[in-house]
Amino acid sequence: MEEKLAKLKNILGRIDSALVAYSGGVDSTFLLKVVCDCLRKERVLAVTANSETYPSDELKLARRLADKFRVRHLIIETSELHNPKFSNNPVNRCYYCKRELFSRLKEIARDEKIEYVLDATQASDSFDFRPGDKAKKELGIRSPLKEAGFTKEDVRQLSKKFKLPTWDMPSKACLASRFPYGMRITRDGLRRVEKAEKIIRSLGFSQVRVRNYDSTAKIEVEKGKVPFLISKLRPENLAKIKKIGYKYITVDLEGYRTGSMNEGIKFEARNPKS
Repeated sequence: MEEKLAKLKNILGRIDSALVAYSGGVDSTFLLKVVCDCLRKERVLAVTANSETYPSDELKLARRLADKFRVRHLIIETSELHNPKFSNNPVNRCYYCKRELFSRLKEIARDEKIEYVLDATQASDSFDFRPGDKAKKELGIRSPLKEAGFTKEDVRQLSKKFKLPTWDMPSKACLASRFPYGMRITRDGLRRVEKAEKIIRSLGFSQVRVRNYDSTAKIEVEKGKVPFLISKLRPENLAKIKKIGYKYITVDLEGYRTGSMNEGIKFEARNPKS
C-alpha cells in the first residue's frame, strides 16, 4: 500500500490544479485528503452534486467533511430525472447520469482555470458493470486511485491510518440503483426507497439496500446479519415499511452484494450500441 500511495502522490504531484468530484463517501474522501496534501489548497475545488437520486443525509456529510479539510466546496444541482434516457432506466442508465455530471464539472473546471477533473473510481470498481466509465473516457476525466492501483480495501486501510471518519463507512450508490432495469425511476419511488432504508438502518443495520420492485421491497443487508434482520421485522416494523407504499416485503437470503441488480444482465446488454 505504501508503494501505491507513493505512486498516487507522484501522479498528483504532476498536476497543477484539480476539481474533485466529491460525494463524501469512502473513496472520494480519501482522494480529496491526498489531493489536499499534494496540491496547494487554493488550487483544489471539491464539487458535490445535489440530486434527487442521492439521500439528503449524504449532502450534509459531504459539506461537513469538506469543511474539515478546509477546501473550497461547491454544491451543484443536477436533474437526471428530466432526461428520459435516464428515467426510463435502460441498462446504460448510468452513462447518461455521468455524462451530465462530468460535462458540468468540465465547464466549472474551465471557468475556474483548473487543469483536471478527478473522480474516485478505484480498481475494485472494474469488477462491476459501470456504463458511466464510457462518459468519463469521452470527457477526459481522470481516476488517480485506479491509475495507482488502489482497491477498496486499500482505501479503507489507509483511511483508517489517516484517521478519516469514512474509513468504515458502508458502501454507497445512488438510489436509482435500487430499481430493476426497465422500471421507470420516479421522484416518489426514490423517496420511498430512501424512507424504507432509513427504517431498516434504525433497526441496527448499516449496510442496507431496499430494491424497489413496484409494490414489493426486497431488503439486502450483510449476509451474516440476515437472521437478525428477519428477527427484527416484527409486525410494527413491517407496518412502518408498508405505510410508505410497499405491499409486500421480502428479504434477500444471499445478503448485500455490490451490483446485485446487474446479475441478470446478458453480455450483449452490457455493451449497448448507444
